Amino acid sequence: MSEGRCSVALMSSVVAPAKEANATGPKAVELVLLKEQNGVQLTNSTLLNPPQSPTEAQDRETWSKKADFLLSVIGFAVDLANVWRFPYLCYKNGGGAFLVPYLFFMVVAGVPLFYMELALGQFNREGAAGVWKICPILRGVGYTVILISLYIGFFYNVIIAWALHYLFSSFTTELPWTHCNHTWNSPRCSDARAPNTSSGPNDTLRTTPAAEYFERGVLHLHESQGIDDLGPPRWQLTSCLVLVIVLLYFSLWKGVKTSGKVVWITATMPYVVLFALLLRGITLPGAVDGIRAYLSVDFHRLCEASVWIDAAIQICFSLGVGLGVLIAFSSYNKFTNNCYRDAIITTSVNSLTSFSSGFVVFSFLGYMAQKHSVPIGDVAKDGPGLIFIIYPEALATLPLSSIWAVVFFVMLLTLGIDSAMGGMESVITGLADEFQLLRRHRELFTLLVVLATFLLSLLCVTSGGIYVFTLLDHFAAGTSILFGVLMEVIGVAWFYGVWQFSDDIKQMTGRRPSLYWRLCWKFVSPCFLLFVVVVSIATFRPPHYGAYVFPEWANALGWAIAASSMSVVPIYAAYKFCSLPGSSREKLAYAITPETEHERVDSGEVRQFTLRHWLVV
Repeated sequence: MSEGRCSVALMSSVVAPAKEANATGPKAVELVLLKEQNGVQLTNSTLLNPPQSPTEAQDRETWSKKADFLLSVIGFAVDLANVWRFPYLCYKNGGGAFLVPYLFFMVVAGVPLFYMELALGQFNREGAAGVWKICPILRGVGYTVILISLYIGFFYNVIIAWALHYLFSSFTTELPWTHCNHTWNSPRCSDARAPNTSSGPNDTLRTTPAAEYFERGVLHLHESQGIDDLGPPRWQLTSCLVLVIVLLYFSLWKGVKTSGKVVWITATMPYVVLFALLLRGITLPGAVDGIRAYLSVDFHRLCEASVWIDAAIQICFSLGVGLGVLIAFSSYNKFTNNCYRDAIITTSVNSLTSFSSGFVVFSFLGYMAQKHSVPIGDVAKDGPGLIFIIYPEALATLPLSSIWAVVFFVMLLTLGIDSAMGGMESVITGLADEFQLLRRHRELFTLLVVLATFLLSLLCVTSGGIYVFTLLDHFAAGTSILFGVLMEVIGVAWFYGVWQFSDDIKQMTGRRPSLYWRLCWKFVSPCFLLFVVVVSIATFRPPHYGAYVFPEWANALGWAIAASSMSVVPIYAAYKFCSLPGSSREKLAYAITPETEHERVDSGEVRQFTLRHWLVV
């Protein structure tokens, strides 16, 4: 009987810390089971009912419904790039052949990284910075992704403001980008697009009403000489930006309780509109030619490195990894939620949306090419030019054009809003979890974040704002995101340990990730990200907008913006190392050991100092 009490006491002394040091708790309980037969009933029940969360805050809110979370993640991942980027990449890189590298990188890197971020946030139940208690020296990675999300908000909200401006302008009997008889038009404006075969000097200078409406009527680009001549903010775009900020604030001020309701509209509306546009697009003359160009398979293009590079970069950006959004969203899940199933569902929906939107885009591009007797390549563009020039021009030629324009820009508005909500939530959750004062005053903090975003976004709604927009788009959300994800996967799979991470997932879902996922996290994903980072730097090209080339100081400023987020990682690591007590070895041990295991460092047990930790998969 005394032996039984001794075993029970041993179990209690081990199980109690399991809420803090989950790395040792389950193993110790299994040891008691093997040694003590009389305690099987008690210890077996402990194994079957693991703690709900090793670090769960008692007042942590959760999503009202599972669907709120799924729609939020889908709404964030499916954004404007699915409409303006993926279809163009398919067309440019061998049509259907592009799906080969795209799906390959999706399976070996995209889905594993997506799954990793969901599991990381759900287990630790904190934002992008707080989760790095698993490796304190890399907490700077969390601040890096928060800063990148903030930078993106400076220019992404402007796209939504453009869409809102177009939406208001569509409530007319004749769309303002139909003809060249407006005050903003120049003498070069022509209602008829010049055929590609024309090569006269007058034809090369000809512009369309849609192009002039966007650049002169909306942006007032003709009033700026470049990025060093911005001018004051345009009141029309500023008013639209104010509405966007107000909408974002009231969608986020109460946390996931409010944002989870908003996404029922913003995440589902684009699919309804895309389906309606598809039905209309395939009935247009030339639509079949456009779809054929979209799907034409040229497997010889797979021999070109640029095709694989485009696919790799598209995977990183289309899924939204590395921005802290997935970590923030999943931190509000119930601890036992099946994050593996969520990762499969949301990544599949994202890829299918990208692919299906290509049919919508290219049915209209085929129509435009036939209407103006030009090749598809002359009208196929990516970026803002597609959705604010080419598509509006096509819609203006349809019967009931104003109605179709309203429908289209409502879709753009909803596509943009939920993605912007995700970015803001990453910043708010990430910092509120770090600083209790911000958490206690979340509504006020949310207001301060959106106001700061608004004030800096004003630079993008000036006459030369498109230049600031292009600079931020090129530098703030490029190599720095890839670097952040690379450091993230190294921190989780190598420093924290892929085996320990798998234990965490088993504690949540009841199943350990298979060898495939562990190999991806440990080897494949880091190699993939390192490759993409190196390639993105090696193939760097200075930004430009049309014929405008940015001055050297602007490029230097852009690199400074990119470096400002990436430098947080080494700066914080140096700060953390220097602030810890003890010898260099002790400092390093505390810096790379999870905070819940620091008592083991005191006793000299540091698993990160063992060869097995680095070799096990």
